[in-house]
Amino acid sequence: MAIVKQKDSRSGITYVYESVSWYDKETKNSRSKRRLIGRWDEEKSIVVPTDGRCKKDKPAKQKKIVYVKSESVLSEGEYEMLYKQAVEKILSLEQEIEKQKIKIQKLEAKLKN
Repeated sequence: MAIVKQKDSRSGITYVYESVSWYDKETKNSRSKRRLIGRWDEEKSIVVPTDGRCKKDKPAKQKKIVYVKSESVLSEGEYEMLYKQAVEKILSLEQEIEKQKIKIQKLEAKLKN
């Protein structure tokens, strides 16, 4: 899955799509499918959700705005907190990997016997 930005040359609007690609064995070609996420707002660097038909959603159906910022807006303390959380997650995943490696070694030993 990838996020693709494409500019409409007629209107000058940049749209953001979610693109999924796969290989078709029958035709021996790659295929892809895109789903519209919304319009790209250059000034704010955010994606504004849209259904692609230039119609406004009713308030009950409005989607959340997805923020994509290129500049940092977090404080130093927030970065430290996120860093610590990421390190903890990495350590727990590394421990899980080690457990799985031990299980694999035990299963391989059983298969050899």
